[in-house]
Amino acid sequence: NRRKKKGDSILENPSIPNPFPELCCSPFASVLSASLLPKATSRKKQVIKVYSEDDTSRALEVPSDITARDVCQLLILKNHYVDDHSWTLFEQLTHTGLGRAIEDHELVMEVQSNWVMEEETKLYFRKNYAKYEFFKNPLSFFPDHMISFPSETNAALSHSGILQMFLSSSTYPEIHGYLHAKEQGKKSWKKLYFLLRRSGLYFSTKGTSKEPRHLQFFCEFSNSDMYMSLTGKKISGAPTSYGFCFKPNKSGGTRDLKQLCADDEQSRTCWMTAIRLLKYGMQLYQNYMQPYQGRSGCSPLNITPMRSISENSLVAMDFSGHRSRIIENPTEALSVAVEEGLAWRRRGCLRLNSHGSPIAMANMGMSIHRSQSWFHHKISREEAQRLILQHGLVDGVFLVRDSQSNPKTFVLSLSHGLKIKHFQIVPLEDDGKLFYTLDDGHTRFTDLIQLVEFYQLNKGVLPCKLKHYCARIAL
Repeated sequence: NRRKKKGDSILENPSIPNPFPELCCSPFASVLSASLLPKATSRKKQVIKVYSEDDTSRALEVPSDITARDVCQLLILKNHYVDDHSWTLFEQLTHTGLGRAIEDHELVMEVQSNWVMEEETKLYFRKNYAKYEFFKNPLSFFPDHMISFPSETNAALSHSGILQMFLSSSTYPEIHGYLHAKEQGKKSWKKLYFLLRRSGLYFSTKGTSKEPRHLQFFCEFSNSDMYMSLTGKKISGAPTSYGFCFKPNKSGGTRDLKQLCADDEQSRTCWMTAIRLLKYGMQLYQNYMQPYQGRSGCSPLNITPMRSISENSLVAMDFSGHRSRIIENPTEALSVAVEEGLAWRRRGCLRLNSHGSPIAMANMGMSIHRSQSWFHHKISREEAQRLILQHGLVDGVFLVRDSQSNPKTFVLSLSHGLKIKHFQIVPLEDDGKLFYTLDDGHTRFTDLIQLVEFYQLNKGVLPCKLKHYCARIAL
C-alpha cells in the first residue's frame, strides 16, 4: 500500500465512497445554484460579517474563494430580495471616511487580506445603480473637454466606439484636466494638470504642457485600490467635496494615500470611471454581461434587460367579490384601482395608529409614509446626499426625508445630471383637508405616497421622474 500523502482525504479520492455526504454539503446548497460557486469538492470556509444601511449585520460562512457577486447573490436569496443586478458589496473605511464598490469578480478574502488593524473596515451590502451605467450611456460620463483620442481616430465617435477604445488593448483615450493633489507628508493641496494614460496617472510640472520632460509620474493602479471620499472636507481638509484617492494594498492609515479631489462631480465621475476601465478592462464588461448571458436578442454593447412577464399579459382583476373577475372596461379598471389604493391607505393608517382606534382622514398623510422604504426619518441633508451618492448618481435616484429647517415640511432629495437636488414638499390646508405639494399648490396630493407615485409616472416640475429609491434594508 502506498503511504497516504499529506492532504489526502475521503473527499479528495473519488474511489472511496463518502459515508457521511450530508456533512460535506455546503450550507448554501439550498440557496445557491452550482453555477454560482466554483466547482470543488473541498474548500476552506471562512466567516465574513456584512452590514446593511441600518447597521444591522449578518455573519456568513462562505468558501475562501467566493467572489463579491456570489456574496450578493447569497444575500439576495436569503433575504428574498429582487435581483435587479444593482446589488453591490461595498468596502468602507470608517476612520478615514473612504469607501469603494468592490468589483463583482473580486475575491472577498483577498479584499479582507489587505485590511489593517489600525483601520476599522466593514463590508456593506447595498444598491449601486451607477455600477455599469457607463456601458449604457458613455457619452455622459466622458465630456468632450476631458477626453482626447489618438490622432488617427475620428473626432466624433459613436456610443459603442468610445467603449471599444477603452476596452481595446492597443488604444486608450487620454483623460486630462485639473485636479487638486495633497502633497505627500503635508496638509496643503496643490492644483495641477493631470493626464491619464495606459501607463498610469501623470501630472504636468509646467502648466498644461504634455511634453514628456514636463510630465511626472503620480501612480499606477495594479497594486492599489481606488476609493471615494465619503466625508467631504472634514478629515482630509480637501478644497472641495469631490475627493478620491489611491490606497496601496496592505498600507496603514492615511500616510500612504495618494489623495486627489476634483472641482465638480462630473469631473470626479469621469476620472474614476476611466481608471476603473483602465485597471479592469474587459473584465468589467464581462461582469456587466454576465446576468444576460444565454439570453437571445442580447447583442454586445446594446443590451436591454428582458422582463420575465410581458406587459401585454397583465390584466385588471377585481377581487372584491366571492369570485375574482377580469375587468374589461378601462374606466371601471381605473376607478377600482383608485378605490383599492384608498382602502389600502385606510388599512395602513389603522395599523400605524398605536391606540388601535381609527384616525381622521385629514391626518392620514401624517403617518402612512413612515412605512415606505423610500422614507428616511430625521436624517440630515448631508446624510441624504451621502446615501444617494453611495447608491449611484443615476438620474432618478431619490429619497424623502423630514425637513430639518421646518418640522412641518418634508424634502425630496433627487439625483439628476450627476448632482443631488433638494425639493421642499409643503403641506397645505384647504377646506379642513390637508394636502401636500411640490409646486405651490398647483398639483395636490392627500399623502406622500400619492405624491411619490405620481412623480414616478410623471416628471411634472422635477428634472426627471423618480426611478430608484434609497432604502435602509435590514439583514
